[in-house]
Amino acid sequence: MSAWEGVCEFVSVAELGSFTRAAHALSLSVAQVSRQVTRLEARLGAQLLYRSTRHVTLTETGQLYLQHGRALLDALGDAERAVSQHLAVPQGLLKLTAPLAYGESHIAPLVTSFLQQYPALEVRLDLSNQVLDLVQQGYDLAIRIGQLADSSLIARRLASRRLHVCAAPDYLARRGQPNSLSELEQHDCLLGASEIWHLQEQGRRRLLRLRGKLRCNSGHALTGAALQGLGIVQLPDYYVAAHLHSGALVELLPAYREPDEGIWALYPHNRQLSPKLRLLVDHLAAALAAPGNTAAGV
Repeated sequence: MSAWEGVCEFVSVAELGSFTRAAHALSLSVAQVSRQVTRLEARLGAQLLYRSTRHVTLTETGQLYLQHGRALLDALGDAERAVSQHLAVPQGLLKLTAPLAYGESHIAPLVTSFLQQYPALEVRLDLSNQVLDLVQQGYDLAIRIGQLADSSLIARRLASRRLHVCAAPDYLARRGQPNSLSELEQHDCLLGASEIWHLQEQGRRRLLRLRGKLRCNSGHALTGAALQGLGIVQLPDYYVAAHLHSGALVELLPAYREPDEGIWALYPHNRQLSPKLRLLVDHLAAALAAPGNTAAGV
C-alpha cells in the first residue's frame, strides 16, 4: 500500500470540514474519499476524525497528522512546480477564481485566448462572488475587485474599475436631474445586492443607503432597467461604458464619484515562480490594461 494513499483525502476533509466538500474539491466521490481516509486510519492504527451525521472534527492524533500531512502535500506541490519550470512548453493545470459577472464578461474570454496560445495547459475557472481561500482550496490565482484585505498573498494590480451613477434621458426628462446627494435620495434608484452606494463628498467617503422599486443581483438586469427609464443606477464601467458613450445613459453626479477601484490578481507565495501562472497573469494584465478596454476605465 502506498504511503501516500489517503493523505490528500484526509487533509482535504480536515481543512474543509466535510467529506462532501472534500470530494467536490478533489473531483472524487464521497464514498471514495471516505474509503481512503478509513484505510489511512487502519494503516496508522489511530482514529484521525470524529464523524457524526452533521460534523467532522479532528481527534488529537488527527490534528498532529494534519500538520505533517499538509507539509508533505505542500512539499510535493513545490516539487511538481519545480519540474514544470524546466519544461519548455507550459502544461498542466491552472486553477483560478473570479467574481461572477466580471469573470463572465472579461476573464473567461481572456482565459480562452490564453488556452489557444498554450494548448498543453488545462484551466479550471470557478466564477463565484464568495471570497474563496486560495491556499486551503488549492487555487493558483484569484481575481479580486476593490480594497484588499490584509493577507500573505501576493497582489498585482491588473486594471481599474470605475463606478458610475447614471440614468436614461427619458427618466431625467420626467423626474429631473439630481445635483446633490440629498437630491439623489428623492429619486427612484435601482439597487443591486446591497442598498449601499459608494460615493464621496468633499474628499470624504460617503456610503449612501438608498431605496428603490427594483433590487436585483444582476448588473445586466439593472442596466436594462436603467435603459428603459425605470430609475437611476450605480454600476461599474464594464456594464455601462458603451451606453454612456452612445448617450443611451447619462452620467450623474461625477463630482461625487469615488476614486477608481483596483482589479487585482492574487496568488500564494509558493506560486510566484510558476512560469505558466506568470504567463497567465501577464496575459490578463496586458489585455485588461489595453486602450479601449472598459475594464481599464472609461
